[in-house]
Amino acid sequence: MESVVRQSVKSSSLFSYIKYLYDQHQNNTLYMRRLKALKKIIQDKDLHTYFQPIVDLHSKQTMGFEALNRPEASDLFSNVDHFYEFVGQTDCVFLFECFCRNLSLQRFKERLPGDIMHKDFMLFLNIHPNVLLDKKYHSGETLQLLTELGIKPQQVVFELTERSAVIDFVEFERVLSNYRSQGYRIAVDDVGSGYNSLKTLIYLKPEFIKLDRSLIQFIDKNHEQQQLVTLLMKYAVQAETKIIAEGIERQEELDYLHQIGIHYAQGYALGKPAKDIHLGKIRMGDHENRGSH
Repeated sequence: MESVVRQSVKSSSLFSYIKYLYDQHQNNTLYMRRLKALKKIIQDKDLHTYFQPIVDLHSKQTMGFEALNRPEASDLFSNVDHFYEFVGQTDCVFLFECFCRNLSLQRFKERLPGDIMHKDFMLFLNIHPNVLLDKKYHSGETLQLLTELGIKPQQVVFELTERSAVIDFVEFERVLSNYRSQGYRIAVDDVGSGYNSLKTLIYLKPEFIKLDRSLIQFIDKNHEQQQLVTLLMKYAVQAETKIIAEGIERQEELDYLHQIGIHYAQGYALGKPAKDIHLGKIRMGDHENRGSH
């Protein structure tokens, strides 16, 4: 009986090991297929670029746009989040970030309508914090491209995503000072989502704080959200930074945020991301306003 049990255990262990090897092979195969697809996307510039307006709630004018790059839907990447999660797992992060930056700048210049081309809109570019720390990332290359496109560095805002937290704040602060000296500005994204800490805001001193949609949705009905946003507004005044509320989808949210003095707003209620560049629309009460600063 004991030998039968021992044999059964061995068979079970062998089966588990074979299954493990099979799963590893499947995962490695999928990884290589995705990596090949990613490199082809970069080579063929096969990303869709969308621009979403950001509106000044005081002047009711469009102050800038966020550039959003999205891949074509495929079996390899079930959604946009999975695509960017995969990029972060590869050694192509630096290459892909530079590719997206250049693509966004070029398409922004190409698609800006002639009647508003002379306006100095800000362009918010999502960028991984580690890329700015990478010694291969030469800011001079960005300046050269901006000069060729006729875009001022003061119009470019590096929007730092907290997919990967900043660890060496002192070094990062030094690097950001270098970029700021050239005219670039900094925004910290997803504030209030749980990724960011107060330490991030204190050390990086961003020119813009982007409040996560989790703080904004139904804020007109949620007292706790209202209290937290009020505290962040007080901090913004002391730090001489501006707040951008993201994810606004309801008129009630927009009205409340305008009432408490939020600086800027972004969301479907003002304008959806689109390949063509459109000014944001803002409605206060019975009046709708569309314009640029």
